[in-house]
Amino acid sequence: MSLRPFRLPRLAPLAALLALAGCGSDQPQFAPPCPRLSLLQDASDIVRFAGAAGAAKDPRTITYAARITAVPAHCEAAGTNEVRAVMHIVAQVRRGPAATGDTVAIPYFIAITQDGRVLDELNYTLGAKFAGNVDVVTAQGGTIDFSVPVTPAVSAAAYHLYVGFRLSPDELAYNRQAAPQ
Repeated sequence: MSLRPFRLPRLAPLAALLALAGCGSDQPQFAPPCPRLSLLQDASDIVRFAGAAGAAKDPRTITYAARITAVPAHCEAAGTNEVRAVMHIVAQVRRGPAATGDTVAIPYFIAITQDGRVLDELNYTLGAKFAGNVDVVTAQGGTIDFSVPVTPAVSAAAYHLYVGFRLSPDELAYNRQAAPQ
């Protein structure tokens, strides 16, 4: 048995050069900065009661309660003058004793601000479905995809995103009353 030296096929050096050619591109190697992201403390929970607004808040009249538990997000360049942000929300949803069905639709929003000014407010709905005798589920919202303008002087970090449930005045007052002091 004779051992022969290992020889690369003639096309292998060309393939290696082509593979390395992509390493020196002019494109950024890292994701651009993302807008800052904050969960609004007063709007990170929602407790929806059956009955008219202003009615007594009896635990037996809760239709559902939910808490935002995560807002995974990432950013990528979307051309030379935009940064694309992709995100979704995750919430724990509890069915209450006054629930009338096996699904709930929970309104939430994302506000985009810059220098304390609201530039845009986007409204969404988080759906949760309860199976049989299950009263607590983790619900994940759909993918939210939007772009913010950037310049050499203004990065995406100049923007601030606020996420929260869309609350009625009564629900907001309930959250503020129930919050630990």
